[in-house]
Amino acid sequence: MTSRSSSRATSGSTAFRVLGLESSCDETAAAIVENGTVVRADVVASQDEVHGRYGGVVPELASRAHILNVVPVLEAALDRAGITLAEIDGIAVTNAPGLVGALLVGLQTAKSIAWVTGKPLVGVHHLEGHLTAIYLEPDPPPMPHLALIVSGGHTSLVRVNDHGSMIELGATRDDAAGEAFDKGAKLLGLGYPGGAVLDKLAQTGDPTAIAFPRSMTGGEHGEEFSFSGLKTSLLHHVRAHGVPEAQALADLCASYQAAIIEVLVRKTRRAARKHGLQHVQVCGGVAANSALRAALRAAGAEDGFKVYVPPPARCTDNAAMIAAAGYHRLVRGERDGLDLNAAPTSPLARSA
Repeated sequence: MTSRSSSRATSGSTAFRVLGLESSCDETAAAIVENGTVVRADVVASQDEVHGRYGGVVPELASRAHILNVVPVLEAALDRAGITLAEIDGIAVTNAPGLVGALLVGLQTAKSIAWVTGKPLVGVHHLEGHLTAIYLEPDPPPMPHLALIVSGGHTSLVRVNDHGSMIELGATRDDAAGEAFDKGAKLLGLGYPGGAVLDKLAQTGDPTAIAFPRSMTGGEHGEEFSFSGLKTSLLHHVRAHGVPEAQALADLCASYQAAIIEVLVRKTRRAARKHGLQHVQVCGGVAANSALRAALRAAGAEDGFKVYVPPPARCTDNAAMIAAAGYHRLVRGERDGLDLNAAPTSPLARSA
């Protein structure tokens, strides 16, 4: 179980404390955030050991682990924030998208707390949480801005007009960038989660060693993505040549990673120019990738847009981002009832 905290100054003298709960996949997380910016506690229980032997997330095992972890994680967050449930002002919980069994654990916990305490409850879309994570940092982007969401199951370009007001410009048609990393790492025997291992190996490799395809990079494809062909290309390469060792493995990882990053950066640059946006944030688990961060910053310096990236700990799934997104919904007067349900395949709302 890991914890993080922050001490950013709040505006005004009244603290509006939101309890956030996140259980959409394989992290059980609880956080206390004040006024949408100050993290008083952020506790995450990882399930890497649970799923590592299978090379990927097993939904039923994830749900069982959430049941075991959710109360200890919640108690740890309250203890580290130095408050009780009676002192929170609202509850935010991820209700979409994700693994349905995993989502239901967080939802039932949040609804139980809302019923017992009488505090307002609001559901949060997981991707809206990722889009809000940067607002926990000292220098967030102004509105409107362009956002590249790159997580395990999602790759999207989004115009963010305001908190809760966004338009998805384009998304992946098949595998997301995170899936390309994780499945590629699994194919190469790098373990789970393998994206970080692949990134580390790639740092000493030659990204031009192997010519992997760059899919859907033409302007006619707009802001949409596709990574399934790249994954298949890696599969054929490994079948033909086997999994190499030492420097050859580093070169293979660097070449494969370069193909993913080139597509992400090229489409982000094009979208920023097309929509006249000079501020770009990148969020989601793949935003922790060192090469992607460096490539986007280099592109921004060349094209004249500023890049905003949360620290790695805020890129991966956490409850602080859910609490922050929930704060904005709560102060707008939004409320959900105790009939709030999981929406495992819900797309990001296309609000204006």
